[in-house]
Amino acid sequence: MSILILSLLLPLQSITPQALLASNAGRWRGELAYRDYQTDQWEGLPVEVTIVAQPDGVTTVSTAAYDDGPKTGTVWITTTSMVEGDTLNSATFRKGRPLETGTVRLTVSAATDPTHWTMIAQDRRIDGDAMARVRETTSRDGATMTTLKEVDPEGDGKDVWLPRNRTVLTRVD
Repeated sequence: MSILILSLLLPLQSITPQALLASNAGRWRGELAYRDYQTDQWEGLPVEVTIVAQPDGVTTVSTAAYDDGPKTGTVWITTTSMVEGDTLNSATFRKGRPLETGTVRLTVSAATDPTHWTMIAQDRRIDGDAMARVRETTSRDGATMTTLKEVDPEGDGKDVWLPRNRTVLTRVD
């Protein structure tokens, strides 16, 4: 029995966050959905994402585009990320918004190979108008990748994670 348990744990221990994030390189298409806090309904927008893994093995550049309606048009978001151990540092660029930088702690909670895994990114940052703990859980199941962002607002007297947005993508190539 202990040999079986050890063999099941070895892939998780040997698959690094860098390798998992680099395995996402390619083009993806799907939906970016956000929770409207006023109506408690999910609203969705089509999104296209391109991820390029850099030759250094720790850096990725991601470009996402979605149509935010006739007033705004296509929104482009470009993020450069670098993983060092269990830490991801990123810089995000979006027209009309200040540069966003961040550092999150990564935990691989399940992995069988580079295309079947779950990773959790956690940090503390401004969400809306207030500080919150933020947790993003990304699950990759072959050609499908889902990220759920949840927030736990500080100062509300509750220890409850609220869904904020989710992205469901399918690999295009």
